[in-house]
Amino acid sequence: MKPIDKATALIEALPYLQAFRGKTFLIKMGGSAMEDPELVAKVMRDIVFLEVAGINPIVVHGGGKAISAAMEQAGLEARFIGGFRVTSDDAIDIVSRVLSEEINPGLVHMLRNFGGKAVGIPGTEVFLGEKIKGSDPDGNKVDIGRVGEVVGCQTEHVSKAKEAEIVPVISPLAAELATGRPLNINADLAAAALAKELRVTKLVYLSDVPGLLSDPSDPSTLIHSVTRADADSLIADGTISGGMIPKIRSATDALTAGVRKVHFVDGRQPHALLLEIFTDGGIGTEVVR
Repeated sequence: MKPIDKATALIEALPYLQAFRGKTFLIKMGGSAMEDPELVAKVMRDIVFLEVAGINPIVVHGGGKAISAAMEQAGLEARFIGGFRVTSDDAIDIVSRVLSEEINPGLVHMLRNFGGKAVGIPGTEVFLGEKIKGSDPDGNKVDIGRVGEVVGCQTEHVSKAKEAEIVPVISPLAAELATGRPLNINADLAAAALAKELRVTKLVYLSDVPGLLSDPSDPSTLIHSVTRADADSLIADGTISGGMIPKIRSATDALTAGVRKVHFVDGRQPHALLLEIFTDGGIGTEVVR
């Protein structure tokens, strides 16, 4: 890259840096992008860049594959019903341990190594939840254990970290309203619930898909921008299907609640976060009002 190209990239980013200074972005990390340490490191460096640029990043992370591996080591089968992990009493202990003792502190440590300021916050100190049931292929409700949905957010710890210019890194666990015990929460839905509560400027989903595709088998059919109405139409005609439906519904719900824009970005691409936010064209799909 020639020096003039570097300068051009910086000038392209300038209006975005000016517009987003002091704003809050919530970044949800998940999918296979979290399985490659080099990619995770690049994302953490991008988040430190946001912090240094005066943006307030908040991170909500997943940990599905690491949890499945830990369950297998413990002799527990990883089962899913309707997209939710079946979580027994034994399994919730493993889920909590992996998230709170391995993934969360690992991300915090990486952010600090890159010169950022970060603090790990257990999801049980942020999310309030209630147990839900899953649905089998015939539509029957079935017990899926200690799995819940977010019914409220406690933002005191997150707000204090943000005011101190420290990046909060939050695990997808909720405290059950009735008992205070942990519930396993879908990280996408947890991120959307917190984004709605805080009315963040951007909610960014970093996963292992390029964004919304007209043809799911062809990455070149990326849809760069959709409105809430467009999203409803794409669900109705089957363009958006399967696991993308709850993601898109959470995105449109967040927009309705006051979030300014939602992005779906392929976290497997190095520096995808910066390319999406600070370039004119972006690299993923934005969902706007």
